[in-house]
Amino acid sequence: MFKGFGVRLALGATVAVLSAGMLAACGGGEQVEKFVPTRIVSFGDENSAIVDINGDRNGAKYNVNALKAPATTGGVSTTLDCLTNPVWNEYVATSFSLVFPECNPNAVATTSRNLSALNARASGTSNSVQAQIDTFLSTDSFNEKTLVTVMAGHWDVRAQYDAVAAGTTSADAAVANVEAAGSALAEQVNRIAALGGKVLISTIPDVGTMPFGIAQETASPGRAALLTQLTNRFNAKLRVGLINDGTKIGLVLGDEAVSANVKAAGVTFADVTRAACDPIAAPTLLQCTTNTLLKDATGTVIASGDSWLWSDAEHLSAGGQRLVGNLAASRAVGNPF
Repeated sequence: MFKGFGVRLALGATVAVLSAGMLAACGGGEQVEKFVPTRIVSFGDENSAIVDINGDRNGAKYNVNALKAPATTGGVSTTLDCLTNPVWNEYVATSFSLVFPECNPNAVATTSRNLSALNARASGTSNSVQAQIDTFLSTDSFNEKTLVTVMAGHWDVRAQYDAVAAGTTSADAAVANVEAAGSALAEQVNRIAALGGKVLISTIPDVGTMPFGIAQETASPGRAALLTQLTNRFNAKLRVGLINDGTKIGLVLGDEAVSANVKAAGVTFADVTRAACDPIAAPTLLQCTTNTLLKDATGTVIASGDSWLWSDAEHLSAGGQRLVGNLAASRAVGNPF
């Protein structure tokens, strides 16, 4: 017994010496520096976009836009408050005290950029993620202090679904095409990482469970299942294509977070099937505000941009954006970039 104990002591001493040598070689055992980006750059579709319509750094989102308090008691405000009801990548930015220029009413110094665009796909179109990155690289570059967010794929799924619905392609071909799109987006994320940027990439919510998918299912049973299949195959190919070693790319499972809340209807979100925005009062989602929410037949507002999951038929509400945003911010802070 004592002989074995002596061997263990000797082994422990050897490990201690080796550990000390390794720590010395790494700079004397200093703690690894925590990742703190100096700017954030976003690519993707409108789920990440901020549109500075009036050129006043108080941009609108494809979301339920918040409004500033009215100037007089009982008055109705129409002035945007872009700092309230952020989109998911703004939650990430805020966790590092960063802002995007399109939502910067306090004129904070910033070099962050948001190239996300309406209806953007992974690749193959003029405003695709690939094209956005090309545009960025024509005048700018990534470095180890650049945090990049990416979310796209919804419109790749919709394009293939629409083709099936129109009878111009088969379901099998549509699946193959969304898989190719997922792989193409992974290539672009890997491209950013290879050029020195740190990337947060989010999977996309299940289109089959959106109000759009529910309406399609009502009109033609089986369509929601197809939308879900297309979404899942896109996300699967995206995930498997990433060089996801944790040091350059952080994966945000936005699809799982949203699906869990759809299944747990009534727990976090009071409504997970309807759009909060009234399409008559707000013909486009950029026009949707807390003043244009869905009303009942008596004119009473029944919807909420915070406790309803969807803003319109295909976009997350302010509460849905918060769900994904908080998940992404936690991933960014905790990821060993």
